[in-house]
Amino acid sequence: MKSITYGEVSFEGMCGLIKRYLSKDRSRAYKIAVGTDSQNYDITKTVVVVAVWRIGSGGIFFYDIRNVKRITNIRQKIFYETSLSLEMANRLSVLLQQEGVDCEIDIHVDAGEDGPSVGVIQEIVGWVKACGYDCKTKPEAYAAFCIANKYSK
Repeated sequence: MKSITYGEVSFEGMCGLIKRYLSKDRSRAYKIAVGTDSQNYDITKTVVVVAVWRIGSGGIFFYDIRNVKRITNIRQKIFYETSLSLEMANRLSVLLQQEGVDCEIDIHVDAGEDGPSVGVIQEIVGWVKACGYDCKTKPEAYAAFCIANKYSK
């Protein structure tokens, strides 16, 4: 994982930094969002983001870049992005629970009511909710369509 604040860190290192960040100000509410976006080049460049928001007072984020064989089908692309977000959220949830950290994790999907992804929103939201997470789509899905999008270009 990479961070503009902490540089290159392992997954476990990221979890430790998140735990420390959450404990700095226990009077504040926090939200963790996991989102993914991708862009097509010769390959599909995919960026998974873990964003930690200290509500009312900024936040931190981490990202991981993966290159895979070019995905041209929008449905497959959205499902692939969501699967990476769910995988990351599951890993993060397990490790944070082991550390005694209780914080809600949302999945942010790069799909919205305007555009080519509109046809998959209902399925994606249902899938994410069935996995036990709240699902945000555009324009609320900042981890995917703002942060991940910036690093996927």
